[in-house]
Amino acid sequence: MYNNDMIMIFFGIIILIVGVLIGVAFLTLLERKVLGYIQIRKGPNKLGFMGILQPFSDAIKLFTKEQTYPNFSNYLSYYFSPVMSFFLSLFIWLLIPYMFNMVSFNLGILFFFCCTSLGVYTVMIAGWSSNSNYALLGGLRAVAQTISYEVSLALIFMSSILMIMDFNLLNFFIFQKMMWFFFFMFPLALCWVSSMLAETNRTPFDFAEGESELVSGFNIEYSSGGFALIFLAEYSSILFMSFLFVVVYLGGYNMSLGFYLSLSLISFLFIWVRGTLPRYRYDKLMYLAWKGYLPISLNFLILFLGLKIFLL
Repeated sequence: MYNNDMIMIFFGIIILIVGVLIGVAFLTLLERKVLGYIQIRKGPNKLGFMGILQPFSDAIKLFTKEQTYPNFSNYLSYYFSPVMSFFLSLFIWLLIPYMFNMVSFNLGILFFFCCTSLGVYTVMIAGWSSNSNYALLGGLRAVAQTISYEVSLALIFMSSILMIMDFNLLNFFIFQKMMWFFFFMFPLALCWVSSMLAETNRTPFDFAEGESELVSGFNIEYSSGGFALIFLAEYSSILFMSFLFVVVYLGGYNMSLGFYLSLSLISFLFIWVRGTLPRYRYDKLMYLAWKGYLPISLNFLILFLGLKIFLL
């Protein structure tokens, strides 16, 4: 019986990884198509029907290209940091509260923060081990940004945790049957949206990849497979952050069409923002985290703590 359970869990994990990778592939296709229409051009439309095979073509091209190594790079850390980054971005998907055979975390939210905190190290090591000034600057900026917004994410999350008094993501579904937390905590939900944009290094907060001044940031020295893994990790984290927003603020996890449509809509929001907004200024980004979201989230935390005590 135990062996059968382990085999089922193993196959569940394999299906999860394949599903995430296919989701990431079509998210990149969606991004290129949407950006094409925003910029009044076609986007990829040659390979397969309406360019639908383009992501697979890109993957084959990237992974078959020759891997280059800078002579002065710290070889092992340079080589393994994209691998670790990709591994962490897949590992975090175990958090999904499955209705069958997989792991159900009672401390899922803590696991999420542990994994995202570890993700900072991969960016830092990727920038440092390349032994390039541009990569190091990009890495430092990305680390400062990610650490700042992890603080704001944690404090925004604290209000939701106070409401359900548990760390298990499944409970968000139970507590949102009558009313979504999005309406109940509207300002916090908007803070969470912009914080997750900053956390995943996306426009308008993509300072790690400030092309105008840093020539692609911490991943400047990476090519072929290494670059592809960094790329996959970024898009996997975008999908996961969209999933988390839907779970926490838009009714919790349930296997309905509405859930998957909400998830697609939030993922589309990332692309829409990229096509619409210009890049923010770096000092203003840090100011926003420490002087904007920190006081707001602390004040709301005190408000919801008072509400919880009053209702009990």
